[in-house]
Amino acid sequence: MDRRQRETSLDDDEPAMVHVDTNGSGAVSFNSNGIDKDLEEEESPLDNIPAIFSKYGDFHTIDWQRDLARDRLRHKLITNKKRDWPLGLLGSAWDSGAGWLCVLMVGMAAGATAGVIDIGARWMSDLKNGICADRFWLDKEHCCWSDDKTLYKDDSCSAWTTWPEVFNIYEKSNLYYFLDFFFYVSWAMSMAGLAVVLVKVFAPYACGSGIPEIKCILSGFVIRGYLGKWTFIIKSVGLMLSTASGLSLGKEGPMVHLACCIGNIFSYLFPKYGMNEAKKREILSASAAAGVSVAFGAPIGGVMFSLEEASYYFPLKTMWRSFFCALVAGIILRIVNPFGSDQTSLFHIDYMMKWTFIELIPFALLGVWGGILGSIFIWANIKWRSYCKNSAFLGRHNINEVLVVTAVTAVISYFNPYMRKNTSALIKQLFDRCGPDDVTSDLCDYRNRTITTSKVDDNYHTGIFGDGVETAIWQLIFALICKLIFTVFTFGLKVPCGLFIPSLAMGAISGRLLGITMEALTTSLQASGGQSEWMSCQIGKDCVYPGLYAMVGAAAVLGGVTRMTVSLVVIMFELTGSLEFIVPTMVAVMFAKWVGDATHKQGVYEAHIQLNGYPFLNNKEEYPYSTVASQVMRPRRDEPELCVLTQDGMTLGEIEALLRDTDFNGYPVVVSRSSMYLTGFCTRRDLQLALHSARKTQPYIVTASVVFFTPTVPDATSVGGPAPLRLRKLVDLAPMTITDQMPMETIIDMFRKLGLRHVLVTRSGKVLGIITKKDILEFMRHQESGFPGSVANPNFN
Repeated sequence: MDRRQRETSLDDDEPAMVHVDTNGSGAVSFNSNGIDKDLEEEESPLDNIPAIFSKYGDFHTIDWQRDLARDRLRHKLITNKKRDWPLGLLGSAWDSGAGWLCVLMVGMAAGATAGVIDIGARWMSDLKNGICADRFWLDKEHCCWSDDKTLYKDDSCSAWTTWPEVFNIYEKSNLYYFLDFFFYVSWAMSMAGLAVVLVKVFAPYACGSGIPEIKCILSGFVIRGYLGKWTFIIKSVGLMLSTASGLSLGKEGPMVHLACCIGNIFSYLFPKYGMNEAKKREILSASAAAGVSVAFGAPIGGVMFSLEEASYYFPLKTMWRSFFCALVAGIILRIVNPFGSDQTSLFHIDYMMKWTFIELIPFALLGVWGGILGSIFIWANIKWRSYCKNSAFLGRHNINEVLVVTAVTAVISYFNPYMRKNTSALIKQLFDRCGPDDVTSDLCDYRNRTITTSKVDDNYHTGIFGDGVETAIWQLIFALICKLIFTVFTFGLKVPCGLFIPSLAMGAISGRLLGITMEALTTSLQASGGQSEWMSCQIGKDCVYPGLYAMVGAAAVLGGVTRMTVSLVVIMFELTGSLEFIVPTMVAVMFAKWVGDATHKQGVYEAHIQLNGYPFLNNKEEYPYSTVASQVMRPRRDEPELCVLTQDGMTLGEIEALLRDTDFNGYPVVVSRSSMYLTGFCTRRDLQLALHSARKTQPYIVTASVVFFTPTVPDATSVGGPAPLRLRKLVDLAPMTITDQMPMETIIDMFRKLGLRHVLVTRSGKVLGIITKKDILEFMRHQESGFPGSVANPNFN
């Protein structure tokens, strides 16, 4: 089995069942659902019908309505068997609890996976700087816990050994710094190189964030292998390596992808979900919520993220299961306790102050800046990724691209203390308020600080900067510019890479800089004018906390990049454990959304979906088009006529030739080509399965056999000729139809809300053409670019 087959083995459904039988008239009847063909005459279709499942090809869109109808039929079968006590009752109970059991397993596995990745990534990240001499399996923080000589944050400890010290070089000479620099860059390139090699060799789908593809999959798109076991394994390992390499990326987006891989794998333990693509997406929606829950320690935010950003079909029961799955995942992560802090919030804050109304102005300015910065990032990243996609050279040298970006990032980051440290640690430092244990930090170098025995003194500093703060300001400005540039080139590399943490870091830097500025302004105002009516704080006390501005700025930039609103505010609340500052966060996120939409219409995930050409209809946008169905439908004026099946006049050979010469996913069934009166619709896959089974199992079915899609077969048909073939049960007798004058905005709403693959366009019962999801997307692209789509011939009949 080659690599591609290994990836897709867990994503393949069982083949659809084809039941063959011969009725009294000598015609062979087929049903792709395994149903006896004369059930309407002989027995109830709910007595002994096996479960009805389907399979879709790679890069195809599922038929939501058909799959949900099949699930309803399966449910009726189980309900009818409840009379068979006790097995029927037990089967019904198992079917009712299967969904809850599946999401329980997904939540437990997602929490455990996240814990392992967090622990591994922290250890590998610290490996660039040194190793714990006595216990090599510990990261720097846990290694130094046993060292009672460490007084302040970020101090070195005797238990931690840098790489020059491993070679007995303790003096801070040029050789010491050269070895330290060499090992830092070497480890970074080795980790990133190993990650990209694993992805390229074993699981090409393990690269990137995964959220754009997850959004498409949840909308009904099928990507075989994207949620397979090999993708899960390689992305888990690659995520630890790429995160530890120091690249400007995060692990939060890929955690959503990994959780969905877990949900897909476990769904095959329950045929109710594993063999029905529409039902499987209920499990995947809950899995996406669990992914955000374990990535940020935000269970409620995970549910809101799945509802607002990821899911396309989100019924009420899916929300309950998503909540339960996120809860279980959060509990398991808390038990694993990968950070050793016994806290579920990743960046816990303890501000002892209230914000004032006048501060809503700088908070709004942070939102405006977040929207602008997000739009700049999206524009630049899409331009670069589009160039890479069309460049044959870069397409052949993915590994070299990763190594070059890693090398440049590591070399520049080494000389900046805020870029060198782990990005999550940087965000936490920017969120924190200054205290006595920050005495060595440039960010807290104030000239009039006081140190007491308590951790935080209300009068610790009053905003008069020392040399360290001025140095930190320039280092943070340089870090912000580099973070933006590095993230533009990093997001989209062939390694697992997320966008949440880099966006939060850019926002936290911006917010901290604005907070320091506001702190200096407030201090000077107090010194010149005394107590201000706008500031509810005492003279000599802290009126502004720069860490609060960092938190609000982080939310603003992330909102400008992703265009998330409600779920982002909830995630930030759970990240920091601070309910008091929800309003400032809401103000910043709302302004970021407004400005971002005004400067660049699409969020980063929607932009990447469009770049990759996925068939995704955004259910959050409005489409005010003044066109009608006849202008968009196929076939158009310059195209061949519509391919149809006649209900009683085609031979098996003619249908096989039609399937061979065309690649359509289905065909309208009409009374005759002259009348074009519509009677139903038949899918390509059902036809292929039925004809293949007929050729294989029934020797008297030959090329000249007449195929009937009618309820009855004329008795004289088989006299003196080949046996006819009856395929009535393959026909969808109630296909979705519209009239040729229906407005396109109504049709687009039907596709979005019903999850349609196609609709048939009719006039007075005659089929004129067909509109598929691909036609809708092509029409929308033409409208947005200012080029109206081709107009079909209104006289076509």
